[in-house]
Amino acid sequence: MQFRDRTVAGRELAEQLRVRQDKGMLAQPVVLALPRGGAAVAREIARALDAPLDVLVVRKIGAPFHQEFGVGALAGGDDPPLFDEPTLDRLGLSEADLAPVVERERKELRRREERYRQGRPAPELRGRTAIVVDDGVATGSTARVAVRAVRGREPGRLVLAVPVCAPEAAEELRREVDDFVCLHQPRLFSSVGEWYEDFRQLTDDDVLAVLRGE
Repeated sequence: MQFRDRTVAGRELAEQLRVRQDKGMLAQPVVLALPRGGAAVAREIARALDAPLDVLVVRKIGAPFHQEFGVGALAGGDDPPLFDEPTLDRLGLSEADLAPVVERERKELRRREERYRQGRPAPELRGRTAIVVDDGVATGSTARVAVRAVRGREPGRLVLAVPVCAPEAAEELRREVDDFVCLHQPRLFSSVGEWYEDFRQLTDDDVLAVLRGE
């Protein structure tokens, strides 16, 4: 199973969420996209559910020798990073080794929050259904940080929705949320991008266009 692009994936995911909404399982939904890639998926979900759309900026912490290899993740504010301890042990890395990477990613996270929000406050989630959306999950570290950050804002219900997810990560993430919605959990999984025909990288301008409803 391969999605044509993030828009199509978002529409297919939205169909599953609409079923839940019709059953009364998504009261007062707020859709939170993990930018950049999750924004295009989340746009379709917000439209289908007639729900407000916002962003939740989370940054992956990459290994010093390979930035795309995630060993942890970081959410907004001054929350400490979440590290994948077994992976750190396997690679012979300590949290101190990653301090420069954490500082760099925290600066980028703040830059993106300022750019995307443009002075707007984060949406109130208390008592509402928060639906966290990304374009896919590989290790799960970024998604885990995201849903824990949202949980701290006391939503009435917390949902994680992604088109594709590695089975191992899916098993762990189900324990973090009230509902986990995923269309595809391929047994052989190496990266999110392999499950899309078009997986071009989105820009800040693309995210801003989504937030404007374009």
